[in-house]
Amino acid sequence: MTPHSDEALYAKVSSAGPGAFWALGGPEGLQAGSAAGTDAAHTDADAVHDVAGLAPVLALWPVIGCLVDRGELSLHTPLTAHGPTTHQLLTRGAADGLPGLVPFVEGLCGAPLADCAAELVWRPLGMTRTGPGPDGTLRAPLADLGRFLGHLLSPADHPVPRAWTAESLRIRTGELTPARGLLWHPGPYGVWSYGDGPSLFVSPRHSRWAALVPGPGDAGSAALRTAFREAVFAGDAAEAATVVRS
Repeated sequence: MTPHSDEALYAKVSSAGPGAFWALGGPEGLQAGSAAGTDAAHTDADAVHDVAGLAPVLALWPVIGCLVDRGELSLHTPLTAHGPTTHQLLTRGAADGLPGLVPFVEGLCGAPLADCAAELVWRPLGMTRTGPGPDGTLRAPLADLGRFLGHLLSPADHPVPRAWTAESLRIRTGELTPARGLLWHPGPYGVWSYGDGPSLFVSPRHSRWAALVPGPGDAGSAALRTAFREAVFAGDAAEAATVVRS
């Protein structure tokens, strides 16, 4: 698929979220994206967006993977005496588990999380425009989100270890519901996702990624995210809801 080649895809996404900014691709890079409209901020892959809601998956999750790979952090060791483990926190909801994990990771790195992510992940991937804005809010362009997601589908083992990605994109909660991987959420068509506003989607099965930044008024729209996922990933109905279980 190349940009502008799939009119049905554009129509479906535009109908669900007329102002949405989005892209999809594979390990080789961008394949299609929002490129029509009147708002330049939503038509340029290099336009920088507020992606504060993606900080856990863009910063915390890959930094933890690097620390685990280097043997500096164990998923199953309690962070404090009688406290939760990193594994437990990553498989809980963001509001429940992640706030306490950030200072722990920063202590191991000896720097703020954004600085750790920039050194270990963002700069090596060429995500040069990803980082905190003047107000401290994480910002990134769609192009950088694509670099990050494309890397997760590539054979490259650095900067995010392939083993960490593979371990994260499988159900780690047994028979408990809701099912979760390590931070990532499983869904239909072998798709894993993260985000309730700006959202990231990745499917190793289809070797495809997608990123969505809702327009004004659509930031919390579950209907938009579902429509976008269906438009990008829906295929053989027999594959729906099939995920790799631990």
